Amino acid sequence: MRTALANANSDLFAENNKYVMQITGDNEEGKRELDNFINPSEPYPVIATTSKLMTTGVDAQTCKLIVLDSNIGSMTEFKQIIGRGTRINEEYGKTYFTIMDFRNVTDLFADPKFDGDPVMIKQVSQDDDLSTTEDEVTDEEIIDIVDGSEVEFTDYPELTGGGKIIEDPREKIRIEGVDVKILNERVQYLDNEGKIITESLIDYTKKTVTKQYQSLELFLSTWNDAEKKVAIIDELEQEGIYFEDLKKEVGKDFDPFDLICHVAFGAKPLTRKERANNVKKRNYFTKYGEKAQAVINSLLDKYADDGLVTIESTEVLKLDPLNKLGTPKEIVTAFGSREDYLMAIRELESQLYNTTA
Repeated sequence: MRTALANANSDLFAENNKYVMQITGDNEEGKRELDNFINPSEPYPVIATTSKLMTTGVDAQTCKLIVLDSNIGSMTEFKQIIGRGTRINEEYGKTYFTIMDFRNVTDLFADPKFDGDPVMIKQVSQDDDLSTTEDEVTDEEIIDIVDGSEVEFTDYPELTGGGKIIEDPREKIRIEGVDVKILNERVQYLDNEGKIITESLIDYTKKTVTKQYQSLELFLSTWNDAEKKVAIIDELEQEGIYFEDLKKEVGKDFDPFDLICHVAFGAKPLTRKERANNVKKRNYFTKYGEKAQAVINSLLDKYADDGLVTIESTEVLKLDPLNKLGTPKEIVTAFGSREDYLMAIRELESQLYNTTA
């Protein structure tokens, strides 16, 4: 593994051959570099390939990526490995970490043993003062009785966050000469009983949408009747629909409407540009004056570039190229009144999402 990574990063490895190090119990050179690897102020090693050596007792405060490429059956070992990434060190920019799992080991997150039973249950009433810590047990005092003997709990770092296993991708990594794509992405969420459910992003989206909209016709009816489509988008986002991630899987040029229709109901999606061009071909807005037509044409271009959310907000009138057509007040006046402008926007949306034309 070290050789493969060194070859893939030959330029960085040439600068310093400690860029990638094998840190295992049978590698004396690598073991000598362990302290340097976990020291935030040391520039090398950057990548460590290891087996069991770093499962416990290693405080890797700036570890941002954990790659799992072996089967792990022990919950204790799994927690210890994941614990290498949960340290926070804001001074060195370590505020998150990513798990790259090639063996579905992260299914252990859904195992009831991951959280276990509560170590203490404190009965309180609505009138009790919860700000006190009286009678509470600290981590150091927690013990478990196993076969009549007292065993101290390992002090695992707290896993914060939730939702997706793949954390916020703060920066993209490009490998020269190698095409990289996401083969599969999973979503983790809590069901009504508090159990972690894991499934693909597509399956989760379809299940969530069809639970609320049992048919395409019902969704289209709700969408068309909504005064502001963004309200439906916001509602689905609160249900855990990751539209930005869906774009990565289905296509970045589709807006939420097409992503929902395609993923949940199998409808053929149209890009924002295709929808905008279809509206332009119908010439429905010739009934408006010259300036109002220019505004609608610019809104269609804005929709093609930035999507629905942008054109539903009146703030769009302050953006390029709309701001070149006049002040927001002058643009609204071209339609007659504010109410007339908002009615024109609703009609524009009706044309954009016309599924019969």
